[in-house]
Amino acid sequence: MNSSTDGPAPDMIRKTAHSDFEDAYRKGAWRSILGWVTRNRVELLPFDEVRTRLPVKGQHYAGMREVPLDAIIGSVSRYNDFDRAFLPRQTHTRERWENVDSAHLQDIILPPIEVYQIGDAYFVKDGNHRVSVARMKGQAYIDAYVIRLDVPVEIEPDLDLNTLILKQEEGEFLEKTDLMDYRPDAEIHLTIPGMYANLLDHIRVHRWYMGEKSKGFISEQEAVVDWYDTVYMPLVEIIRREKILVQFSNRTEADLYLWIIEHRWYLQEEYNSPVSLELASRDFVNRFRKGALANALAAAGQRIRSWLHWG
Repeated sequence: MNSSTDGPAPDMIRKTAHSDFEDAYRKGAWRSILGWVTRNRVELLPFDEVRTRLPVKGQHYAGMREVPLDAIIGSVSRYNDFDRAFLPRQTHTRERWENVDSAHLQDIILPPIEVYQIGDAYFVKDGNHRVSVARMKGQAYIDAYVIRLDVPVEIEPDLDLNTLILKQEEGEFLEKTDLMDYRPDAEIHLTIPGMYANLLDHIRVHRWYMGEKSKGFISEQEAVVDWYDTVYMPLVEIIRREKILVQFSNRTEADLYLWIIEHRWYLQEEYNSPVSLELASRDFVNRFRKGALANALAAAGQRIRSWLHWG
């Protein structure tokens, strides 16, 4: 710590901290306006909402380490006081914020913050003002005591509420199917909320057909594995071989699996005859690659429209 004789005068420290807060608060206000205009979400994520939407398997203390400040995306209790960049949104944070800034100006070392870690993202348990000041000062990392929560899905620092819902549904799908226990390399990611339920329907129908064919009992485990091996992956292999994903940016193999399966059903209804996966895939691309996602979803019918709340 600098002594009073060779460091900045207390009045100068207070004035600088006051000016720093005004600057941070003004930037936060402009970010809110810009977010409203561009419809980009700038809010911090509430930790409790994230936690309740994900299937948490447990938690453990991970020790103290440096945490990337731009990977801190939420807070336990202060998510209304700061935005996603941890700029202050409320003036009642001023006094505490300026006290932390004053400590920085005097080179006073502050204690580490406390965070929860989910995947590669962090949520502040204690130390929101320290994070805010550190980001305003241009720091890249901050010391933190880390409690890690174990979840079966990947969480990235760009997580938003829509992605959170998808992660919740993905986690529930993996929990219900235990797919990762049988096929640990499986990657089934969807980009539209509500469609994991379709995958579960596919597995249930596949289980029924397996039972009809074998005239015996089929366990859920058998149905999941057989659906993945004989239905899902064969179509994914076609999608990869034909490079279909290139025609639909920002979508996934699982998205295309559902759309092509749905499209195949419509073709079979239209022609009243069986249609191969290869033919359904080519016809899907030929019809919808130029019209992109909007036309593809329109062709998928009213059922998908209702999931997307298009009306």
